[in-house]
This record gives sequence, C-alpha cells and structure tokens, in this order.
Amino acid sequence: MTHARLFVVSLAVLGLSSLLGACGDDDDGGLSEAQRYGVGAACGDDDDCYSKDFALTCLAFKGGYCGLEGCAGNEDCPAGSACVEHDDGQNYCFLICTDKSQCNPTRPPEIEANCSANITFVDQSNGFKACVPPS
Repeated sequence: MTHARLFVVSLAVLGLSSLLGACGDDDDGGLSEAQRYGVGAACGDDDDCYSKDFALTCLAFKGGYCGLEGCAGNEDCPAGSACVEHDDGQNYCFLICTDKSQCNPTRPPEIEANCSANITFVDQSNGFKACVPPS
C-alpha cells in the first residue's frame, strides 16, 4: 500500500472512530427522559428526587415515588411518563411501561411498582400502561 493510500485509510478510520465516540457520549442507555430525571424512583424525601428541569417531589406512596403531583395532562410530564388520575383523587406523572421490569431499576424488591393498564390516564393512553407504586 502506498503512503498516500495508507494516509487516506488512516484518516477514514480516525474519522469513523471519532464519530462513533461522539455517539457513545450521547448514549443514554435507552432510558426515557422521565427515567433520566428519576421519575418512579424510590425516595425518602424531596431531596432524593432533585431535578433541575422538573419539580419532582417524593410522593407519599409506600417507599416513596419520585414524580410530579397536580399535572393537568401529559404536557406537564417528562417524556416517558404520563399524567394519571390516581384513586386517591390526585393527578400524578407516572412512568409509562410495557412490563414490570421497566418500573423497578431504582426500587428495591420489597417496594416494587407494578406496570398496570388498570389506571385512568388524563390524556389518551395510546395503549400504554403506567408504573403504579405500592399503596
């Protein structure tokens, strides 16, 4: 291989590795915005739910549940969560899910949330379920 060809190949490899490295920097592990902010996480108080972009609080469920209270619709919730009408008469932003494993990466087994379709969404559910904390 000539020096010129080797140089071009080296530049191509370097450019590709830089591009792939940049993609890795933005990798969020497949987490939704809501999961990155901590929606659904177990908590003991509001400080456990700090988020600079959303006013998450530690909701009063068994084991706590980082979320938002008083939403009027999904637009009030981080992407990946939805505004639900809970049976306690309040609206909350809860994580959306398709199975239980998505609800519990930040919750210990004794206070796992359930992925439930038996919940009332404020806006259309589009077939989603929500991670409902234990009572």
